[in-house]
Amino acid sequence: MLQLLLTTGIVGILISGIFIGAWTDGQQQRANFHSETDKHRNFRTKIALYSGLAGALSLCIAGLIYFI
Repeated sequence: MLQLLLTTGIVGILISGIFIGAWTDGQQQRANFHSETDKHRNFRTKIALYSGLAGALSLCIAGLIYFI
């Protein structure tokens, strides 16, 4: 159970980072910002938020299971 929660948490954080553009440099980030619509940007942000929250929650539960 602990490994499943850890894996889910890490994957959730990675998906969030990919969708929000956390691992791009400044030039690529500016290009992405100017080439996408507001609707597309809001969709990416929503996916990043939900997957990040699910990943963080999963990691918190895994930590509680490990220490308790």
